[in-house]
Amino acid sequence: MNISAPAVLKDCVQVDPQGKVSILNQKKLQDEGIDHLINQAVFGDANQKPQAYWLIWELGNALGIYAASIHEFYMAIGRGEFQRRFTVPAINLRAMTYDSARAAFKAAVQRKVGALIFEIARSEMGYTDQRPVEYFSSVMAGAIKEGFQGPLFIQGDHFQASGKKYKDKPEDEIKAIEQLIQEAIQAGFYNIDIDTSTLVDLDQISVSEQQRANYELCARITSFIRRHQPQGITISVGGEIGEVGGRNSDEVEFRAFMEGFKQALPAGMPGLSKISVQTGTSHGGVVLPDGTLAQVAIDFSVLKDLSMVGRSSYGIGGTVQHGASTLPDEAFNQFVTHEAVEVHLATGFQNIVYDHEKFPTELKQTIYEYLKTKQADEWKPGKTEEQFYYSARKKGLGPFKAQMWGLPVEVRTAIRRTLEEKFGFLYDQLEVGDTQELVKKYCPQVKVEKKPADFGLKKAKEEDVSDLAD
Repeated sequence: MNISAPAVLKDCVQVDPQGKVSILNQKKLQDEGIDHLINQAVFGDANQKPQAYWLIWELGNALGIYAASIHEFYMAIGRGEFQRRFTVPAINLRAMTYDSARAAFKAAVQRKVGALIFEIARSEMGYTDQRPVEYFSSVMAGAIKEGFQGPLFIQGDHFQASGKKYKDKPEDEIKAIEQLIQEAIQAGFYNIDIDTSTLVDLDQISVSEQQRANYELCARITSFIRRHQPQGITISVGGEIGEVGGRNSDEVEFRAFMEGFKQALPAGMPGLSKISVQTGTSHGGVVLPDGTLAQVAIDFSVLKDLSMVGRSSYGIGGTVQHGASTLPDEAFNQFVTHEAVEVHLATGFQNIVYDHEKFPTELKQTIYEYLKTKQADEWKPGKTEEQFYYSARKKGLGPFKAQMWGLPVEVRTAIRRTLEEKFGFLYDQLEVGDTQELVKKYCPQVKVEKKPADFGLKKAKEEDVSDLAD
C-alpha cells in the first residue's frame, strides 16, 4: 500500500507501509494539521483529495470519533427505555462548513452533547458544491479540531423523488436516488431520510390510495439501503408523509402510510426509525416584502399525537419537524414538550453567516450581483429585491465557497463565536446536554475498513430537484 502522510501533517501523523495511521502529536494535529488537511480535502487536486478524505476518516477513528447510525437509539426511545425528554437537532451546514462544524462541536463538547446529527439535502449538494464525501470530511474535521468524541451521525436529508421526473420516467428517477444513496453510504452517511411524499396523490378517494406511491417507493428504497449498508450497521431510515408547506398531517394518513409501508417491506427487514410530518412550517421561512420573516403558527399537537401513535403502534422513535431554524427562540423547547424526536435546522445558520457584522460587505455585494445575473429567473413579478436576495442567496454558496473558506482568521473567528452561541442555545432548549454517554451505549463503534481508493467513488449524477432543505 503506497500511502504516506502529506507534508502538512509532518511530525504529527504517521502512516506505515501497511496503511496504519498513528497520531504522533495530537495537539499539533488539532492546532494546525487538521486545518491544512481539510483544505487539501476540499480544494486539493484529484490526487490529493482521496488520500485526504481517507486520512480524515482514519484520524477520526483513532481519536474515538466514528460514523454511526442513530437507528438503535431511536428504537430505544420507541420502546420507552428511558424517560428523559429531548429533541435531537439535525443541522444542515451550507456555508463555511468546517468553521460552522467547529462552532457546533465546541458548543456540544461544553455540554457533553452526543444526540446530534449533521445533514445535507440532495438539493443542497448542488448549490453549495458539497458532495457527500466532502461534507462528511468537513464535519469530521471539525469534530477532530474541537476534541469531540463518540458517534458521528451524518445524514442524507430529503433524498427526494421529483414528482415530475418520477411521472415521466419513474425507473430513471429511482436509479438517480439509488446512485446518490450508494455515494452517501460510501462516504459515511449511515442515516438517510427518504422523501417520497412528493408522490402523494390527493386526487385518490381513500387515504391509503393517496399514500400508496409514497409508501411503496419508500419501502423499495429502504430495501435498497438495507442491501448496501455496511455489515453490522443498521442505517437509520426516515420516511415522510406530508410535504413541508402543505396541509398538516393527521393520524389517518400516518397510519395509512405506516400500514402500507409495513406490507410493502420484506418480512423481517428493519423499517423506519422516525417519520417527518407537516405542522405548519415552511423551509427557510416565509419572507415578507421588507425581507423580514413572517410569524409561523405551528400546530405542536401534531408532533405529540403522532409521536405517541408511532411509538405505541409501530415502535419508532417518533415524529420529525422540518423547517424550524427561523422560528422565534421561544418555540424551540416546545419540540421537547411535544415529544418530537428530531428537528431539522438550516437556514438560520446560513443567515448568521451572511448577515454577520464581520462578513465583508464587498463580498456580499459581489455575490448579490452574481445572483442578479445567474438567478434572474427567480426574481418573479411582485417579489421585492429583499425577498429575491433572501431566497436566492443560498445559490451563491457554491460559486463563492473558496472565498468564504478563505476569509481572514479574525472574520471567521467572529462568525464562529456567533454560531457557537446559537448552537449552544439550541442544545439547551432541545435539552440534549449530557447525552454523550447515552448515545455511545446504543450506538457503539462498528469498524468499517476503508482505503484511499474507496473515496474516489464516481459521484452520482446531479439532478435538479425542488429545494426542500430546511
